[in-house]
Amino acid sequence: MSKSPNPIDVHVGSRVRLRRMLVGMSQEKLGEKLNLTFQQVQKYEKGANRIGSSRLYTIASILNVPVQFFFDDMPATIDISSLAFADGGVAEDDEAPIVMDFVNSSEGLQLNTAFSKIADSETRKRIVELVKTLASASEEQ
Repeated sequence: MSKSPNPIDVHVGSRVRLRRMLVGMSQEKLGEKLNLTFQQVQKYEKGANRIGSSRLYTIASILNVPVQFFFDDMPATIDISSLAFADGGVAEDDEAPIVMDFVNSSEGLQLNTAFSKIADSETRKRIVELVKTLASASEEQ
């Protein structure tokens, strides 16, 4: 029987992947810096293997972010109290995995990188409205 990954490990792993890709580092390169194989880095990024606190601290240092970065944007629907005794069955917002998959995709990274370079907040708001309009028009077809 296969045990599903802990949702917190999956979230932390996806944030490691996001940051690694944002800085343009390969899994192989991160693995070298951690004295691990790229397969181990893959397992961390998928949440299949839990990242220990000292290793997470080292990863944060290598990727030049505070450790808190890996916990940012954690879905509020993760019931931490149930995780103290069991590692499965935690409900999550249905859209959270879809959003994280997109954010971690090549297009998502490019879009986020370009969007974050727009200094004018009014322009950013208009772009968000444009995307919402395009999305709703797409749903109607």
